[in-house]
Amino acid sequence: MQETGLRNGAYGADKFGFKNLAEIRWNLTAPSLYEYAVAAKEAAIVEGGALCAETGHHTGRSPKDKHTVVDDLTRDSVWWDGNRKLSKEHFDVLLQDFIKHAEGRTLYAQDLYGGADPTYRIKVRVFTEYAWHSLFIRQLLIRPEVKELASFTPELTVVDMPSFKTDAKRHGGREGSDTMVAIDFTRKIVLICGSSYAGEMKKSVFTTLNFYLPARNVVPMHCSANVSNDGKESALFFGLSGTGKTTLSADPARTLIGDDEHGWGPDGIFNFEGGCYAKTIKLSHEHEPMIWDATNRFGAVLENVVFDPVSRIPDYNDGSKTENTRSAYPLDFIPNASRSGRAGHPKNVIFLTADAYGVMPPIAKLTAEQAMYHFLSGYTAKVAGTEKGLVGVQPEFSTCFGAPFLPRHPSVYANLLRDYVNKHKVDVWLVNSGWTGGKYGEGRRMPIKATRTLLSAALDGSLKSADFRTDQYFGFAVPTSVPGVEPNLLDPIKTWKNKAEFDKTARDLVGMFQKNFAKFEDHVTAEVKAAAPEVRLAAE
Repeated sequence: MQETGLRNGAYGADKFGFKNLAEIRWNLTAPSLYEYAVAAKEAAIVEGGALCAETGHHTGRSPKDKHTVVDDLTRDSVWWDGNRKLSKEHFDVLLQDFIKHAEGRTLYAQDLYGGADPTYRIKVRVFTEYAWHSLFIRQLLIRPEVKELASFTPELTVVDMPSFKTDAKRHGGREGSDTMVAIDFTRKIVLICGSSYAGEMKKSVFTTLNFYLPARNVVPMHCSANVSNDGKESALFFGLSGTGKTTLSADPARTLIGDDEHGWGPDGIFNFEGGCYAKTIKLSHEHEPMIWDATNRFGAVLENVVFDPVSRIPDYNDGSKTENTRSAYPLDFIPNASRSGRAGHPKNVIFLTADAYGVMPPIAKLTAEQAMYHFLSGYTAKVAGTEKGLVGVQPEFSTCFGAPFLPRHPSVYANLLRDYVNKHKVDVWLVNSGWTGGKYGEGRRMPIKATRTLLSAALDGSLKSADFRTDQYFGFAVPTSVPGVEPNLLDPIKTWKNKAEFDKTARDLVGMFQKNFAKFEDHVTAEVKAAAPEVRLAAE
């Protein structure tokens, strides 16, 4: 077997069980990976210098194909209502078939860290079939110093082979699917096959940290984070895809910690990653200059972005392949990104929602009980075009703003977050980056300038001195006026022409919240249950 790159002499691929590989390429950097990806016709270089690849049939994650091995470690600790079971015997067969499938092939290996805090980070080795996948994960996780690679011993091994297709009967997967993400927490192995969507790799590392860190008094969080330039006041931004988690945390007036995954422990917050994974649909220099600059340069990896075949100029407005077009780039592509990936305890926590029903206010201040309720609810709304076959508006409740990545019961994460919020006297805000003046298709998107103005006021503390009203549908506190923000935006019913339709829509959404939360009522206090949205007054 031929080996190239910065190989690990002490703990090679044979330790995992690989044999008869044609070649293994260790810890290659962007220039080499570009060359291999282009030579193999995996990807193309586009104007600006980014490497652009297509992911084929899967243009997003496949949560229904993620399976967790049931054994003595996981049997009573994993939240099986939210995770699919896989027998140890099926995993053993899958692993051996993976090793057999790899024979005679060239693999790429990256040795990386998951976690910026040395106390809690995990050493990750990622084997990939594609060069562009190797570049993707290299840009998104944390790269060790070169001197650390010679003795790197992985604590988690991820094997990513899209060309391998599972057999449901033989491997225990989902009937009718040849795709699988199989996780064995005991042996700390993740096997990914049947999908070329690179995001599966990074989310597998996130899922692993979500399993192990709560026992160490660290709450793993699906959130972005930034900090004031003096390093004193950090903030967390929770939100599902499309709510502005990446956009709103990339604030030129603050230092970016990270855009997607963080831990909050005894010493403060820390990034799990060393890169960003931004949605690029409708990306423009005018509205998101830092993300634009980070995306349109050598070293960035684009997924499913349409580009002109002659000029190679990307068209970020073209969603014909998917609305979920993406850019992956290292944090140091953002000029004001943190070099340490760490900050102190946050002063503010932001829950982001893109309410496509158009009835939630642009910002609200939450009590501790309301914060617990909305964290467990994890609400946003999907709109037509974001998923195949989706018509109109559909609510999405993803508990803890990250249900697909939670191996343990949501209450484990919610209780940890509650304890940190209370201990450090953190202010919690709910921000609607969605619609106003009507539902999606009828109203307008919340002006990003207004959202940024409201966020700035929350983060600098000035918003707390505003006058507040109690929202009659959701019960939280809403400012009545904020300098620089249209007054009617703060009271959504005033932005609707048809007040009766607003009332009906708001009541319907309240009912959706209540129905969704029923599954958590046995896990929370009476005070949290009482924080549920409820129509408290007759509509005006």
